[in-house]
Amino acid sequence: MREQEMPLSDQEQARLSKLELIEEAGESPYRLTTVDQDTRARDITDNFEAYEGKMVKVAGRLMSKRGMGKVSFCDLFDRTGGIQIFSKIDVLGEENFSKWQKLDVGDLVAVEGEVFRTQRGEISIRNEKYALISKCLRPLPEKWHGLQDVDARFRKRYLDLIVNQDVQATFIKRSQIISKMRSILDERDFIEVETPLLQTIAGGASARPFITHHNALDLDLYLRISPELYLKRLIIGGLERVYEIGRNFRNEGLSVKHNPEFTMIELYQAYTDYHGMMEISEILISECCKEVNDGKTVITFNGQEIDLTPPFRRLSMNDAIKEYTGVDFSKVDSLEEAQRLAKENGLKEEDYAGLRVGEIMNLFFEEFCEEKLIQPTFIYDYPVEISPLTKKKAGVDGIVERFEIFIAGSEYGNAYTELNDPRDQRERFLDQLRKREGGDEEANLPDEDFVEALEYGMPPTGGLGIGIDRLVMLLTDKPSIREVLLFPTMKPITTDFEVDD
Repeated sequence: MREQEMPLSDQEQARLSKLELIEEAGESPYRLTTVDQDTRARDITDNFEAYEGKMVKVAGRLMSKRGMGKVSFCDLFDRTGGIQIFSKIDVLGEENFSKWQKLDVGDLVAVEGEVFRTQRGEISIRNEKYALISKCLRPLPEKWHGLQDVDARFRKRYLDLIVNQDVQATFIKRSQIISKMRSILDERDFIEVETPLLQTIAGGASARPFITHHNALDLDLYLRISPELYLKRLIIGGLERVYEIGRNFRNEGLSVKHNPEFTMIELYQAYTDYHGMMEISEILISECCKEVNDGKTVITFNGQEIDLTPPFRRLSMNDAIKEYTGVDFSKVDSLEEAQRLAKENGLKEEDYAGLRVGEIMNLFFEEFCEEKLIQPTFIYDYPVEISPLTKKKAGVDGIVERFEIFIAGSEYGNAYTELNDPRDQRERFLDQLRKREGGDEEANLPDEDFVEALEYGMPPTGGLGIGIDRLVMLLTDKPSIREVLLFPTMKPITTDFEVDD
């Protein structure tokens, strides 16, 4: 099978010709299976005194070439950064130097030589032995970020990573953030678990699922929208402190904040409540910030200075609405009054028609408050109508013990005091079923097996979910979720293949 033939550019043809000459001489770069690499570029540049005069073996991609005649300079880049390679004809010999000079920008090479500093002060490796380990047959893009089609950066992420060290740094930081989360929770006696991605019931959140089919069982399955109900089953089973870092899938639109598949961390801790989850949230966010920002908790995001130093501000949803609109929903005692307030505050009738009081309250918050929450804020005590898995707040009708984390006008996490009364949970599921039958495709599907599990007894529990993609955006100052996903979901560009006869 071969890709439908396209004419080669002059540069591509020249590179291919070089490869063919190398192979005709019996020196194919693809023959190597291992490369002896004992040092990284940054090890040398950060600790020159320790490496000066020592022989090292490095490997990476040639990203520039300078010099003619008997001396040349190249920049070799590996994952940690770049270092200059100094090559001289009287060190390599005429034949090897000539072959070196014919290498192209983009070629992968292994180099062995002595570390030194040039007369101009550039930390370098004196090229005493080298090997071509893979040939770059296409020229690398020039002025990559000057391309008008920015989608190309995400479609061909490998090129973006090759030519842009800042992009590599972002994804290294992403890995560091996830590792830090794990270490924080492991130190607090949590255990990491795995729950199904394929589920018979799409539960644990309000979202439209992706549907697939298992042939052997002749069964429709859902890609999970949340691991919540499985993780709470583990709390019931006695594991007490669990967390999972993994993909969720929601069949929703694309935006700078949303991708159909995304990564979350969800954790559950027995014998605590949503106040305990606030403390863990502060620790996770502030410590991850310090991990990738030189120990600092004050960052800049979208031009705004954000202080992630604990404790974060705590504000009830009702108090937030009062602060920004003057409306006090604790005094609203009928649907008609809630609708009147919505109309008086400029909300469109089609936006609140058919909503209940608590849902109108949430609409007020989303419309008038959310984007104003720049510094980290816990918005707590949510309406029961939009929180089907959350324990009711004692002594306050219609309110549950739930919070969301808001930073820079966006939501970064969601947490509850978990509902552990199976009778109440069954009623909440029935309410969700009525909403679904009324046309709400994002309402939670009832899970009778989960209700049965609750009937065996679940201790008081706090649960928390944090969107890792958005957190990485925040901590690396990236404006779009596509900048922090290695391979964001995109409409494909079709490539035709033909089968050779």
